[in-house]
Amino acid sequence: MTSAPSVHAPPSPPPKSAGRTTEMVLLTFAVVVVIAALLTVQAAQGVTFGLDLVKYSLAFIVLFGAAHMAIRWLAPFADPLLLPCVALLNGLGLVMIQRLDLGSARQDEVVKADQMTHNADQQLVWLVLGIIVFTLTLAFIRDHRTLSRYAYTLGIGGIIFLAIPMILPASMAEVNGSRNWIKIPGFSIQPGEFSKILIIIFTAAFLVSRRDLFTTAGKQFAGIDFPRLRDLGPLLAAWAIAIIVLASANDLGTPLLIFATVLTMLYVATSRVSWLMLGVTLFALGATVAYQLFSHLRIRVAIWQDPFAQYDTYGYQIAQSLFGFATGGMFGTGLGSGRPNIVPFANTDFILTSFAEELGLVGLAAIMMLYLIVTIRGLRAAIAVRDSFGKLLAAGLSFTIIFQVFVVFGGVSKLIPLTGLTTPFLAYGGSSLLANYILLALLIRISNAARAPDVPKARTAPPVDAMATQVVRKS
Repeated sequence: MTSAPSVHAPPSPPPKSAGRTTEMVLLTFAVVVVIAALLTVQAAQGVTFGLDLVKYSLAFIVLFGAAHMAIRWLAPFADPLLLPCVALLNGLGLVMIQRLDLGSARQDEVVKADQMTHNADQQLVWLVLGIIVFTLTLAFIRDHRTLSRYAYTLGIGGIIFLAIPMILPASMAEVNGSRNWIKIPGFSIQPGEFSKILIIIFTAAFLVSRRDLFTTAGKQFAGIDFPRLRDLGPLLAAWAIAIIVLASANDLGTPLLIFATVLTMLYVATSRVSWLMLGVTLFALGATVAYQLFSHLRIRVAIWQDPFAQYDTYGYQIAQSLFGFATGGMFGTGLGSGRPNIVPFANTDFILTSFAEELGLVGLAAIMMLYLIVTIRGLRAAIAVRDSFGKLLAAGLSFTIIFQVFVVFGGVSKLIPLTGLTTPFLAYGGSSLLANYILLALLIRISNAARAPDVPKARTAPPVDAMATQVVRKS
């Protein structure tokens, strides 16, 4: 006689979303802050509240409402803090760009007031494209692990993107002395912004596939295990790429960012301090040789050491930036009440100086906290996600955000020489905005995988011929 099989009821399905209400509330807070900032700027500039206020406010609400719905649909378990922090950064950047536009035609704010600029409108167009690219990235990449299948193709693509400006004529590639652009009539793009993402994906996949190679102990020196010489290939390749870009493109920021990110990912993958020591040594040697060979590096170092010695020429920009920091003090002059337009490139390379002048140290610290939250939540996703590729990818993407902010802030505050990088999500520029929204989509995809609950498979009754039999004795 056979016993009746016990069939468990299928588990209840997981909730359709987790944290989306929190995300919506935080986005509402970001909308309120951005609209209040717009009102403050227009009041301080004596502009009648009108079409611009309505246009920017409605666009901000619609675009980030659409981004929220995209996450709710495509990544329902993603971290609820990532999008609101980015929305607030992007909104404040748009406010500052519009504030600089308003001040560009005021004789009391700029040295030469020719005509009013309209960079905020262009930035709004880039924001629309950024949200579209963000949504498409989430829609097409449903599982971040699929990127590892195309790692070598993506890595080669990243190197090609870096190389294209070097082989183009200066008229099609050079801006402000750096050959890191592709310019054609009516369109321009900075390919290095996309190269960093492609190289991070390749590095993560390569390190995972060669994990045993990089954890093999080599010779020991001073109590530290150093890797074998034949295992130094990835580090030497990253270093060589950085030096070539530095020499050919006259660009200090992009190679520094790529090399530092690859070095950090090597350390995360191996937990060996020796990689950091070797990387820092290689950087010091490369920087020393480059300083001797390239005049533009010597100029940047001289400006960094004493910008006031060349105030009328090369040092004017950083000197005005320091004046802006001093003018802002602790609490700033107030949004719309300073003179940030005096600093060249106040809406791109030096937008942090603009915020420092009008929001002061307190406001600048708040902006830095937003970047810190994005980085911490990205690293939290790296810790929580189960696959090694996702861990390294999230760590690399998170590090590149915070390191880029450090390099930009260090440059405008004279902590380190200027590099020419832009502040993520905050500064004016289409290439940077599009690339960083792709980066954000990848982080959200990984955090969704890390936070999604396990769904156990429902048990079904075994077929009759596979059921266990029991002998039942008659009492």
